[in-house]
Amino acid sequence: MTIDELIKAARSGSTRAAGRLLTLVEGPRRGEVLDSLGTVSTPRVVGVTGPPGAGKSTTVGALVTAYRERAMRVAVLAVDPSSPYSGGALLGDRIRMAAHINDSDVLIRSVATRGHLGGLAAAVPAAIRLLAALSYDLVVLETVGVGQSEIEIAAIADPTIVILNPGAGDAVQAAKAGLLEVADIVVVNKADREGADQTVRDLKAETKAPILKLVAAEGQGIPELVEVIEVHHRTDSPQRRMARARAQILSLAQTRLRSHPDLDRLAEQVAEGGSDPYAATEQLFVVPVES
Repeated sequence: MTIDELIKAARSGSTRAAGRLLTLVEGPRRGEVLDSLGTVSTPRVVGVTGPPGAGKSTTVGALVTAYRERAMRVAVLAVDPSSPYSGGALLGDRIRMAAHINDSDVLIRSVATRGHLGGLAAAVPAAIRLLAALSYDLVVLETVGVGQSEIEIAAIADPTIVILNPGAGDAVQAAKAGLLEVADIVVVNKADREGADQTVRDLKAETKAPILKLVAAEGQGIPELVEVIEVHHRTDSPQRRMARARAQILSLAQTRLRSHPDLDRLAEQVAEGGSDPYAATEQLFVVPVES
């Protein structure tokens, strides 16, 4: 099928065609797909991040259920580390979201980071644009949840939800990792465990973001979380959208510069004293960057 045929089929409800298009935007035909979409409205994107084991996938699954009850079409992009063998997404489509597997109005897709510095794959902005063009009302973006690079989620999502667990110093560790700096909403999941109230108190000393307690596996606190998400969305502004767009551009530009064909040659010149970092940087911008 041609790209136009795939887009038509996907808009008619074919999840297979939508999956094929998502594969294309991860590869060298990304530009062709984006050019075929035409004018696309700005989609709603909710980001979910946090350390491993915090319950991100369980929370995302519960959020999908809540938004489906509002008759919204929902897409989930779960950004995983690249497989060292195939280059594909290591974890595949999330087993914990299997309750939605037969729902034609829910699309769940794992995206490999493919070496992109940060928690987000370079193809994610294109995938979100595609999903908006295919009439998905909401995109939920779940990120890897490891390291300071997770702050990159704030360049795309609004709001950014950081999920933590009671005890184990999660609040302090999240602050050190920079996660709380970009958190619009903080969730203490598994709040039925001992130490949840203390974790909330610790978090209040670290962030001014709203803090909610949640037991995602049982759906407790999900309606309250959805309401806080809606309140945050209603306060969005052109200035905030501009800031997110700027951050996306800079992030993707940095990724392209890292694969610049002359980077190693210029680095060698600097290392050997034949040039300096300032002159080398200027040359990076003079020579066209290869895709």
